[in-house]
Amino acid sequence: MVRGGPKLDHGRRLELGESFQDGGEHYERVRPAYPEESADWLVPAGARDAVDVGAGTGKFTALLLARGLSVSAVDPSADMLGQLALRYPGVPAIQGTAEATGLPDASFDVVSVAQAWHWCDPLAASSELSRILRAGGRLGLIWNQLDTSVPWVHRLSRIMHAGDVYKPGFRPVIGPEFEGLESHMTRWEDQLTTLDIMELAKSRSYYLRAGEATRSKVLANLDWYLHDHLGHASTGEVGLPYLTLTWRAVRA
Repeated sequence: MVRGGPKLDHGRRLELGESFQDGGEHYERVRPAYPEESADWLVPAGARDAVDVGAGTGKFTALLLARGLSVSAVDPSADMLGQLALRYPGVPAIQGTAEATGLPDASFDVVSVAQAWHWCDPLAASSELSRILRAGGRLGLIWNQLDTSVPWVHRLSRIMHAGDVYKPGFRPVIGPEFEGLESHMTRWEDQLTTLDIMELAKSRSYYLRAGEATRSKVLANLDWYLHDHLGHASTGEVGLPYLTLTWRAVRA
């Protein structure tokens, strides 16, 4: 998620991030994967070892494995890592954070942080991830973002209170340990039923932290918008437009 407006303070960032500590099975089922093109652009030739930080249930981990890398996964949530271990039992799963991975120095060629950098302290995380990268190693920051240039998606994002929307001009903060920051964008669509989209809304931090009255209002508004206003059947699939923004930088 990429937010506009004022930067989240450390306490609020932790509070929102804790909403993802449970619900790994639901997250795995409803959240989108990442396009192959994102990993192709990120992973340098000759890379052998990678660590996916903030790995969650392993959605970006899967792309690293598919490219023949030896992959470790780090996440603060034991529940999320439990889902990852079910799918990728050979991947070492470490409970930790981007600021404190617990991994040895200079052990990886690639560090990826997919859909999680906004929960991190970027300067402390940069220092830690630089420590575990080998000289010339690459940091990758990846976000799936709803393509709100499409009018119906823009309104959908407002109803869902989705923060993962594209902000032109956005540039992630990284520490001085990295240089040569550059970006790549992939446009694609995730095929979902309207009921899947409503389940997707339930995986957002806004919904997870809300009371029952707010949750009921969000779901009722989505039901009206998708089925009455847009006229979709609950059994048919809808192509939900996404932008995947991938950033890479080299350990200085």
